[in-house]
Order: sequence, then structure tokens, then C-alpha cells
Amino acid sequence: MFTRLRTRLTVLYVALFGAVLTLVSVSVYLAINQAAQRQVRGELTATGTVFDRVWSLRSDRLREGSALLSKDFGFREAVATHDAPTIVSAMENLKSRFSIDAAFIVTTDGHMIGADAQALAADGPGLEKALDNAEDPSGVVVLGGAPYQVVAAPVMSPDQIGWLVFAVKLDRGEMTALEKLSAIPLNAAVLNRDAHGWRQAEQVSGRDRTILSGAIDQAAAKKLTKPLEIDDSRGATLALVKPLPTLTRTQPSVLVLRYPLALALAPYRPMLAIVALAGVLGLGVVAWGSWALARGITRPISALDEAAHRLERGEEAQVDIGGKDEIGRLATSFNTMATEIRDRERRITHLALHDGDTGLPNRLALERVVEALSDLPEGQVYVAALGVHRFDHLRGAIGYQLAAQAVRMIGNRLGALAPTSGVARVASDVLGFVLIAADPAGADEDAERLMAELEAPLNVGGDVIDVSLHLGLAPIRRGAGPGAAIEQANIALDQAKAAKRKVAFFDAKAYGDPGANLALMSGMLRALEDGAIDLFYQPKFDIRQGRVTGVEALSRWRHPARGMLPPDLFIPMAEETGHIRTLTEWVFRRAIDVQAELAAAGHVVDMSVNVSGRTLGEPDFADFALAEARRAVGGLTIEITETAVIANPEVALSMLARFAEAGIAISIDDFGTGLSSLAYLKQIRGQELKIDKSLVEGVTESQRDALIVRSTIDLAHSLGLKVTAEGVETDPCYALLAAMGCDLVQGYLIARPMPIKQLIAFLADKDANRRYG
Repeated sequence: MFTRLRTRLTVLYVALFGAVLTLVSVSVYLAINQAAQRQVRGELTATGTVFDRVWSLRSDRLREGSALLSKDFGFREAVATHDAPTIVSAMENLKSRFSIDAAFIVTTDGHMIGADAQALAADGPGLEKALDNAEDPSGVVVLGGAPYQVVAAPVMSPDQIGWLVFAVKLDRGEMTALEKLSAIPLNAAVLNRDAHGWRQAEQVSGRDRTILSGAIDQAAAKKLTKPLEIDDSRGATLALVKPLPTLTRTQPSVLVLRYPLALALAPYRPMLAIVALAGVLGLGVVAWGSWALARGITRPISALDEAAHRLERGEEAQVDIGGKDEIGRLATSFNTMATEIRDRERRITHLALHDGDTGLPNRLALERVVEALSDLPEGQVYVAALGVHRFDHLRGAIGYQLAAQAVRMIGNRLGALAPTSGVARVASDVLGFVLIAADPAGADEDAERLMAELEAPLNVGGDVIDVSLHLGLAPIRRGAGPGAAIEQANIALDQAKAAKRKVAFFDAKAYGDPGANLALMSGMLRALEDGAIDLFYQPKFDIRQGRVTGVEALSRWRHPARGMLPPDLFIPMAEETGHIRTLTEWVFRRAIDVQAELAAAGHVVDMSVNVSGRTLGEPDFADFALAEARRAVGGLTIEITETAVIANPEVALSMLARFAEAGIAISIDDFGTGLSSLAYLKQIRGQELKIDKSLVEGVTESQRDALIVRSTIDLAHSLGLKVTAEGVETDPCYALLAAMGCDLVQGYLIARPMPIKQLIAFLADKDANRRYG
């Protein structure tokens, strides 16, 4: 709800103070209310006790007066003779003396005599009956619809001739006098019960009458002597119910003393108002103090927050907060942390932009330089990749540390010759930098000049060494990104090394499209399944037998978009991507299946299958090849290059030995190219040696080539090997090879590689098959 700490702290403090204030206020109110109730209950009880005492004293006084008058001889005679004037005179005299509201005689027949007799005559019979039945002729009785406290004394002459009755009316005046005896302004009322319920002289609402009647019944039933609480029109009210003695049980009477609690709390209202006002003022003071305190707390926190954001953006982030409290110590710690982070970022940035071995800037630093210069006109900014020739041999000779020192010295020398070039180490043996020239010719001249200076001997570790350098150049293209130009410069360096040139520009045409070639590999497995890759077969002609005795299985890929793909394109890529094993196993199975088809067609020939050196390095391949070889119908030859055993000679030679023991012939392919080693030739248990076409093509033109071929044939025969010449395309070449003692020939002169159907037709054509026989 609240997003600012200052606001939350203020609200929290104010809420806590408000809660405490509310608790205190409620406690004070409850204490005052309880005290007021105790006071009212005490006053009600005391007033009830006073009323009892007043009732008792008045009853005694009335009883004394009535007894005195009833025993007077003259009065008894007047009653006996119904002398009304004498009776009235005597009673009126006592009325004034005892403050009696009514005095009269009730005869035994219910007749009333006296000044008040006429108003109360209707109640005479009932009163006379009640007096006769009462044990104590005193109590409350309803006369003329109003309650009276009456005391009666019998009039004897000599027998009882009537009752002398003194009555005090329990009206509002009497109740007011009783109320004045209390310390609190309570309300007193006498209620009588008749057939319709409890009644009182005062007019009250029906709800109040019902509530009061219920309270009286409850008090009577439980015989309560303490005040109880009711809720009438004046609110919460304490009421004390005191039963009054009556002449008749059928008309009970009670005295009800009531006092509203609101009046009891009235004296405390000013104090409660003061407490409430003090609470409001205190709440305001707390709110202001909380806001000031929160501001004092949050201001430095806000400063720290702002500094943290500056630190996040890489800006200077220091906060100046005085004080030695927790926040001050936090600010000091933050400043220390920010300083350490800044120093650490500088170190990290330096490490991120520099090479760890040489201390020179790295490729990322060069990319930033290239990106900064990318807005210059195209054709004027070039990325150069400077490579140390045969760096692996140099490092092996002088060690990693001195080799890195040599690279650093070349980089420092280059930086001195071209201070703004942004020299960086982009590979272990490659330095990158930027050349700015008007055109490619100018860039080439600058590169040649730099190369002449950079190839000066280096003094490394006290020894002078010579270095040979190559340099590749690539222009920066807008929108291509800095990484693309650096990549192209490295490719140009490789092209310079391959062409044995000092400086070379990036040749996109020669580089081709490796991405597209790599995409071929993702479709190779699918091509094997749908038949896009198939085998073509080139016949091998046996010169001595004068016929075709074998065929070599060659992979061909008819790509749906790129047409027929040469094996020189996809087989090396299959070796690099790990697909060569799958391709080799497929070729094995397919070649042996075709050999069986040829045998079924009446042509039993030897089947030659090429196996790469990478596959020979996998020991479990021998198990696969030997299992498939059991299905061969005729001779089976595995063609390998002599370099195939160089990577892992122990595994490869062991595998070739297993093949030889199983009767699989081993053919050494492409002899005369690459790193031909007589040592490996001696170790390989081969049955055939194939002379590469690069030697065979010039055999009729070059005496040197002819001599090499003749020597190779003699060497192979001396080792017990048959010799197959590849690339035979002319009759003179065939005749010369036959004269040299070559065993088999293979080339376009005999037949081009062909699919299985054409091969079957070719083998069936005796003329073509024995053309040179």
C-alpha cells in the first residue's frame, strides 16, 4: 500500500500510539463506568435502606396514633353511635398532627365514616375484608386507584365495631421526598400489580413498562436485593426493586429506585473529553515526531539508494552521511564497498580486455576498436591478422612462457610502428590490428612495410630468434559487425599461409560457404535413408588376366538443391562432424549387398571399400567390419591411406592385423602423396599398394615421374604387394605401366565410376571388359 519507508514508519508509529491510546481510553472509560456503577448501586442500596427506615418509623407513628385514638372512650362511643361529626373532628385533629393524607372508619359492614370516606367509599368492603384477613393490619393498599401506606387499629365497643384506618398516599410528592434523601438524583416509584400487570401513577411508554415489568418479575423470582441493569428509553439504567408489605397477596406492591448510567457518567464527561483531546493532540505530536524521525532515518537511506543506482550505472557512488550510528557506519561500509567494486570492475575490465599471458589487449578490445572505426568510409579501414609461422614448433622449442614473451615483443613492436592500430592478441599465434588506408593497394603497401620491420630478430630470454610472419587483411563492412571482419582477417591469414604468401586479402570465393556445407551434414542421415546417397563403382582392370577383377565402391550424393556433390566435399566434413562412422557402416553394408547382386548376375569380383583414419581409431569398428565381411561373396578389400595409422598407430595396426587374419585384403591408397612413410609401410600388413594419380598422370611426360613410379612398383613387389595405378586415362600411360610390371590399373581409360545397373551391363560386355586383354 505504502511504497515509501518514511510513510510506512510514520503510519506504524501513529498506529501503535493510536492503539495504545485507544486501549488506555477504553480502560479509563471502563474503570470510570465501573466506578460510577458501584457508586450508583451503593446509593440505590442506601436509599432503599433509608426508605425501609422511613417506612418503619411512619408505620410505628401511624400505629401509635391509631391505637391511641381507637382506645379513646369518647371516640369509641361516637363510632358506636355513628356520630359522624365527632368522628371526623377527632380524625382531622390527628391528620394534621401526624401528616396523614386520609383517616376514616371502616365499619364491619364495609361502610366508611370520615371526611375522606366519600372518595374512597367504593373500596370500603374490600378494605374491611382485607383488614379482617390480615395478620398485621398495615401495608400498601390501592384506594381510589392510588397506592397508600395504611395502618389500621380495631375499634372495640366492647366487641369490634370497625377499623380506624390512617393512610399516607404514596404519590409523586412522597416519592420526591424520598428522592431528596439520596445523594444522587434517582427516580422512585411505587408499582402495584393487578390483572393487567405492574402499574404506576406516572405515564410511561409501553416498551419501558414491559422492560420494567420484566425486571420486577426477575427480581421477585430471584429475590434480588441488589440493583440490576435494564435498558429503557433513557439508556442503560440501574434499578433497585424493593418489595413492600401489602394487605392483600393478590395485589403486591414494590418500590422501584432507578438511576440512568448516563447521569452517573455525566460528571466524568469533562475528564473523558480532556483525555480524548489530550489523546488527539498526543496523536498529532506523535505523527509529527514520527514523520520527523522517519525522515531522519530515510533521508540517508534514500541517499544510499541513489548511490546504489549510480553504482549500478557504473558512475561514481559515494555518500556523505555524518554520525556514528548504525546508518553512519552503513554509509562508511557502502563507500568502502563502492570503492572496492570500482577497483574490482577496473581489474575485471582489464582482464576482460587483455590477454592473460602477454598482457596485450584481446579480441574483445579489438572488436571495440573495429566498432569505433566502422563509421569510416568502406574500403579505408582493414582488419589485419598477423600470424607467427610454425608457432607450435617455436613454442615446443622455447617453452610456453618464452613463446608468449615473443608474441608480446612482436605486439609491442607493432604498437610502436602503428600506435593507433589497436594491437590485440586474438589467438595464441595471431595478433590483430587495424590498418587505415586509402585503398587496398595502400593497405597492401603498409602491410608489406610493417612485415619488413616486424620480422627483425627477437631477443627472447637472452637468445636471438628469427620469426617468420604471415598477414591476412579483410575490409570492415558496415552492418556486418566487428566480429565478421576479424574472422575474415583470420581466414585471410590461413589463405596466405596456404598460398605461401606474406600478405593476402580475404578471398570470399575461395573460402566458399562453410555454413551451407555444414548444413549438408544435418541432411546426411536423411539422405542415406531416402537413397540420395548411393554408391558408384569404378572397375579395376587386371593387366595380367586381361579383365576386370574388382571394383571400388565410391560414395555419391545427389542433392535435391545442389545437384551431384563430389565426395571430396562431404566426406571430409563427415569426418569432422562425426558422421563418418555412420556413412562408412552404410557403405560397408551396401557394397557387400551389391557384391552379392553381382555374383547372382554371374560376376564375382573383389569389392574395395574406403575406410577413413578416424574410423580406424575406433576399436569397435573391427567387430562391425568382421561381422559384415562374413556375408561377402568374393574378395573384400579395405582401402586406407598410410596417414590413417599416424593418429593412433597401435589401435589402427591392431585392427588391420585382425582384418588380415580374417582374410580381408588391405590396400594402401594414395601412395606418393602426403607424408609417405616407409616405416608405416613396413608395419602395415597390406596386400595392395595404389599409386596416386598425381604421379601416374605425368608418367609419359616426365622421366622423373616414370622413375618414381617404376621404383614404387619394384618396392611394392619386393614387399609382396600388388600395385594398382590410379588415374589411367590414356593408352600410352597404360602401355608404359604394363611394361613397368604394374598389376592393375584404374581410371577413365577403363571406365568411369558407374551405378550398379551400368556396372552389370559393363561386366556383361565382354569386349569392354577385355579391351586390353
